[in-house]
Amino acid sequence: MRRPAGDRPRVSTVKPYSSEGSKREQVERMFDGIAPRYDLLNRVFSLGVDRAWRRRVLRHLRREPVDRLLDLATGTADLAVLCARHARTVVGADISEGMLAHGRAKVRRAGLEQRVELVRAAAEALPFPDGHFDAVTVAFGVRNFDDLDRGLREMRRVLRSDGRVVVLEFSRARGPMGALFRLYFHRVMPVVGRWVSGDGSAYSYLPRSVEAFPEGADFAARLRDAGFRAVDARRLTGGIATLYTARA
Repeated sequence: MRRPAGDRPRVSTVKPYSSEGSKREQVERMFDGIAPRYDLLNRVFSLGVDRAWRRRVLRHLRREPVDRLLDLATGTADLAVLCARHARTVVGADISEGMLAHGRAKVRRAGLEQRVELVRAAAEALPFPDGHFDAVTVAFGVRNFDDLDRGLREMRRVLRSDGRVVVLEFSRARGPMGALFRLYFHRVMPVVGRWVSGDGSAYSYLPRSVEAFPEGADFAARLRDAGFRAVDARRLTGGIATLYTARA
């Protein structure tokens, strides 16, 4: 995963959002709008594979005890609730109050109000003290950060020394799988998303944001630049997603 000397990270020219407002404002509005149908569409679009990917995150966390865990870009709290099976306390943070409202209902149904807290916060300005958490997780959210490098530095700041970060994110599959996935991502998903959620723009944003994200070795380099070490990347399901792990 190390870059050759002099090799610069790939810089994408793809713009996943419009010029109307900041990226953060647009992402917040978009997720507020699709929050009621978000879980359903996740299951439909991934054919349920997203659950298996999240269980990979939990398996990695279970290698060591976790007292306090931060689930960043928590959305409707799928991963936060899952991680509560291992971590003593979980804080989920997200900029979308609409997503958090659905997440809080999920936490109540699971009977986890005493162990899982959901708060509205941006990745670039986390309201937590230095070294507060044993682990930080992010599932399909880092590509939505308004400022990726600043968000990664904040993740490093709130982690204790030797704490772990686990990032699950979409990536650009190669070969026949890649061609099929791109067709699905760019053609099928926006149409189905518009039909189910009433917002086609949100599901047009998704493939654009994946194309723009500095995946693989480039993202691993960004993690190192933010102060992380022992960075590793494992491609999942033919390269559709990648599991990144590192230590503070």
